[in-house]
Amino acid sequence: MLTVGKQWVHENINPDLRIDLYGQELNDLTYSICKSDFLMMNDNPDNIHGPCSSISDDRFQGRRFDYMITNPPFGVSWKSEKSFVDEEKKDPDGRFFVGTPKVSDGSLLFLQHLIHKMNPEGSRIGIVFNGSPLFTGDAGSGESNIRKWIIENDWLECIVSLPDRMFFNTGINTYIWIVTNKKSETRKGRVQLIDGTSFFTGMKKNLGNKGKYLSDDQIQLLFDIYQANKEGDFCKIFPNEFFGYTKVSVEQPLIENGHIKTDKKGNPKPDSKRRDSERVPLTKDIEEYYEREVQPHLPDSWIDRSKNRIGYEINFTRYFYKFTPLRSIEEIIQDLKSLDGEIEQLSKEIAGE
Repeated sequence: MLTVGKQWVHENINPDLRIDLYGQELNDLTYSICKSDFLMMNDNPDNIHGPCSSISDDRFQGRRFDYMITNPPFGVSWKSEKSFVDEEKKDPDGRFFVGTPKVSDGSLLFLQHLIHKMNPEGSRIGIVFNGSPLFTGDAGSGESNIRKWIIENDWLECIVSLPDRMFFNTGINTYIWIVTNKKSETRKGRVQLIDGTSFFTGMKKNLGNKGKYLSDDQIQLLFDIYQANKEGDFCKIFPNEFFGYTKVSVEQPLIENGHIKTDKKGNPKPDSKRRDSERVPLTKDIEEYYEREVQPHLPDSWIDRSKNRIGYEINFTRYFYKFTPLRSIEEIIQDLKSLDGEIEQLSKEIAGE
C-alpha cells in the first residue's frame, strides 16, 4: 500500500515530490514483506515497525502525518488489548477518550488511532471498513459516539461503497472512508456518499472469495464522481446533521386497580414495562414530532427528556434504494397463460415421441 501509493504520486502528480513512508504491522509475514519492499524500492526499512499492535504498542507516539492509509481487520476482537485501551480511554488527550466500540470488533479503534495523528495544518485518511462501523451501536454506545465525534467535528468527507467479493478472504461489501481535518469550502458541513457497488469487472477465475475487481476506467470514473462532488445516480450529498438523531424515551403511566399511580408531587409514575423509544432526526423538532407521530396513538404518554441520547448512523443502502414497482395482476395472468401454453405444447411433443 505504501510503496504503490508513492509510485502513483510520482507518476501522476509530481515526480520530484519528496515522500517519506512510515508504517506499523502486526502480522509477521506482512511485516517482513513490507521491509523487503522498502529495501527494493530504496525506502528506509527502519521506518517500518513490527511485528506489533498499533493499538497497544504505538511506535509513532507524538508523530503527525499528512496522509494515512490502512485496511484494518474486519470484525476482529480486541479483548487481549482491552485493559490497555480502557486505561488510555481515561486520558482526555488519549486516542480513545470519546468512546470505544464493542470488544468483538476493533475496526473503529484504528480510525481513532489515525485521527489522533492528523497534522493540525491538514491531513487526509483513507481507511477500508466493512459495513459495521456505519451503523452498529445505538445512541450513547461507543460506536455511535465515535461517529458523532467524527461527523460533528466535520472530519468525514466521503464514503465510497465497493462491490462485494473484492477481497481474497471475504465476500462481503466494503467501504472506503475518507476523513480529513481540512475540507474545502464546498465540502464543509457536508458528507458525500458514492455508490460504487455496480462498478466492477468479473474475474475469469476466482481467487478465494475474490471474484471482482475495479478496472482502471472504473477507478477513474469513481474518482471523477468524487472530485465533481455533485449529486447524481451514484452520488448523494447530505448535511452533517442528517445522520444524527435524538433517541427519546416515551413513558406511559403506571396503572394499578384501574387508577393511575402518582408520586408525592402528583405526577404520574412511569410504567417501565410500557416504556418505548423513538428516534427523532436532528433536523426535526422533538415536540412537534411527538405531537404528530406519538401522542395521537398514546394520549396519556409523555417524553422523559432526561433520557435523551444523541446518536449517529449512516444507513448507506437506504439512501440509494430504488423502488421497483410491482407487476400488475394482468401481466402476471398473461405470463401464467403463456406458461400453460408452453407446458401443453411440451406435453404433446413428449407424447408424440
